[in-house]
Amino acid sequence: MQPEQLLIRRAGPADAPTLVAFNCALAHESEGRRLDPAVVSRGVARVLSNPALGVYYLAERGGTVVGQLMVTFELSDWRDGVFWWIQSVYVAPAARRLGVYRRLHEAVAADARRSGDACGVRLYVDADNTRAQAVYERLGMKRTAYYLYETDWSQAGG
Repeated sequence: MQPEQLLIRRAGPADAPTLVAFNCALAHESEGRRLDPAVVSRGVARVLSNPALGVYYLAERGGTVVGQLMVTFELSDWRDGVFWWIQSVYVAPAARRLGVYRRLHEAVAADARRSGDACGVRLYVDADNTRAQAVYERLGMKRTAYYLYETDWSQAGG
């Protein structure tokens, strides 16, 4: 697949079934978790109905979605700007290692720069996912000194 064959676009309500399927596949592949599709459907619908919560970007080839990511937003008072957090990254197995994530990342970075209030792009990655880490570094991202901590009250966190 040539990168120029990809259409990068924002998701809409009609994309919800694909987003749910990709998110469930992502959780299973990356963490061995089986998510409840009904819960994921509600979460996807929530994002799609409220862009302040997040925005999904899709990579499409020949009318078929082959990759996704979601962006959420975090205000940095230290910078008086907004970090765009990349989350829920998934590329269909047949489309991996063909530049799909790169194109998604580039679209997000360009939109963030155009937004006028973004101060950067962030993401988190599993410590053992060295392949993804190498991709992010090739795209100019730098590893930070921060650790991620959480308290997760949902069943998905267990």
